[in-house]
Amino acid sequence: MLTAGKRLAVFSIREGKGGSIWVRAGSAFVNKDGSLNVLLDVLPLDGKLHVREAAERRDGAQTPGGRYAPGPGLEPELMGGHP
Repeated sequence: MLTAGKRLAVFSIREGKGGSIWVRAGSAFVNKDGSLNVLLDVLPLDGKLHVREAAERRDGAQTPGGRYAPGPGLEPELMGGHP
């Protein structure tokens, strides 16, 4: 359920050879009136974004559909194909 103050994660999902690759594109926040503020760190190449409730991450944990790798200067991103 979307409630005021809730933090959401924004992803760009790309199809790769080994499956879907989830790239963290930014964050979103729910306002008191139920609207969203979306803050993007990157722009998706295909113009599509996926927004879901932000889950607490554990070290080494994977998000469905993607592999986990830290990104420079941002919260760790979900990227595939790079060690």
